[in-house]
Amino acid sequence: MTLPADLRATLAQVAAAMAEARDPWWIIGSAAVALHGATTTIADVDVLTSARDAHAFLTQTGGAAVEAATDPHFRSALFGRWHGPPLPVEVMGDLHLNEGGWRMVELKTRQSMEVAGATLFIPSREELIALLHRFGRPKDFARAALLER
Repeated sequence: MTLPADLRATLAQVAAAMAEARDPWWIIGSAAVALHGATTTIADVDVLTSARDAHAFLTQTGGAAVEAATDPHFRSALFGRWHGPPLPVEVMGDLHLNEGGWRMVELKTRQSMEVAGATLFIPSREELIALLHRFGRPKDFARAALLER
């Protein structure tokens, strides 16, 4: 799998920053789509984790918690951004989706991958497709379609 250099460098930095995480974490979104082998545009790297580990991540990296815009479909107990790596990193601690009521996103699969000598975790292809459909935005449907081919 060939990944752009900026993505490889960013993922290595994320893995290093998450090395002491106490709870499971995953790369999701466009970076996870790329890690599954699809070619897509990647503007940032999304990390899904617990609020506790999101707080530790932001503290360790010097990232900042962000008051997320009110969104009728998404909310996190802690949302933050880290602008240190080549690509910005968005961390979502205890992400919830409004699916007829707020439900925490709880992934069941966790596949490890080695990138630039670092270990990362992503959902299975099938679970990532399902998650992208749950997100419900046109860009997420387009990403899911890349994985469904």
